[in-house]
Amino acid sequence: MTTLLFLPSGEAGFRWMRFGDAGLMARGDGVPLEPDPIVAVAPAEAVTLHWAELPARSPAQAVAAARLLAAEASAAPPGELHVAVGDEGGGERPIGVVAMETMRAWLNQLAAAGVDPVALVPAPMLLPRPDEGYVRAELAGQAVVRGRTSGFADEARLTELVTGGEPPATVERQVLDAALFDATAAPALDLRQGTFARRRAFTIDWRLVRRLAALGAAILGVSFAISLVRVAKYSFAADRLEAQADALAATALPRGETVTDPDRQLAERSGRVIGPGLGFTTTTAAAFAAIRSVPGSEVTGMDFTANGDLRLSVAVEREALATDLKRALERAGFAVQASVFQSANGRITGELTVSGR
Repeated sequence: MTTLLFLPSGEAGFRWMRFGDAGLMARGDGVPLEPDPIVAVAPAEAVTLHWAELPARSPAQAVAAARLLAAEASAAPPGELHVAVGDEGGGERPIGVVAMETMRAWLNQLAAAGVDPVALVPAPMLLPRPDEGYVRAELAGQAVVRGRTSGFADEARLTELVTGGEPPATVERQVLDAALFDATAAPALDLRQGTFARRRAFTIDWRLVRRLAALGAAILGVSFAISLVRVAKYSFAADRLEAQADALAATALPRGETVTDPDRQLAERSGRVIGPGLGFTTTTAAAFAAIRSVPGSEVTGMDFTANGDLRLSVAVEREALATDLKRALERAGFAVQASVFQSANGRITGELTVSGR
């Protein structure tokens, strides 16, 4: 249901008419007590109506053009006028012009009565738009006239001047009730625009919240499933690489040896093959290269220990060559410990222990 609440005009106070699916259901004076949506109706004499072709692409452009038209047709400063633009379905669009102070007074008066109207409609816009000529009806004790591009309060001299002496046709009650019902559902011109637009109360759409929660849960579920698939994929790949490493290690280990720890077993295998430390081959090759660089020195014995040290028994022609040989090995990157060298049979002999640094 929707209620039309007519604003006070002259000595008349509030009046109302309630409409439902069956049409007019009740009427009365004062402010209705039922909590139905209320469409307020502004007195015809307080609102100036114009019709003009306005841009339909942008509401802001339409209002700007309507303000220019209102400024040209009104003696009041543009800043003191409230301009609203409506739509009657093609062609020229209705424009309502009312003083800003009047709009504030109406809304304050309604607020004091505990009413926040869903729309504020000029009284002439409640009448059906005639195909030609003018129509007349009485709304809440006030006579109103409507033409295709005009609407005003019915006053004898004004009406004759506007209609050219042609009397307006009276709207039948059944047609008027239908027009009023349509106006409550979709007003052709609502003055509650711009500064005076109705503020919408913030409400939580729980249905939307539930849908968003379900969507978020679905996204989380899909993300979790993707992570599980990725972890499983990495796990399978790691198992495959481990199996390949075991197979590769088996080829380097002695035939028949069980593969339990490829890294440790290969390290042990490498140690047995090349020796500990830097290995027998590397250490021996570097030591012999250093000995060849010192003329008059020779190796008389060699022992490669289990900890990777190389013990060399050497003989040199004179004592200074023993020192040169030690320095040559140290330059090769080894730590060298020398024993006490002794002289026998014209040769200087002793031992050098070579180890990696």
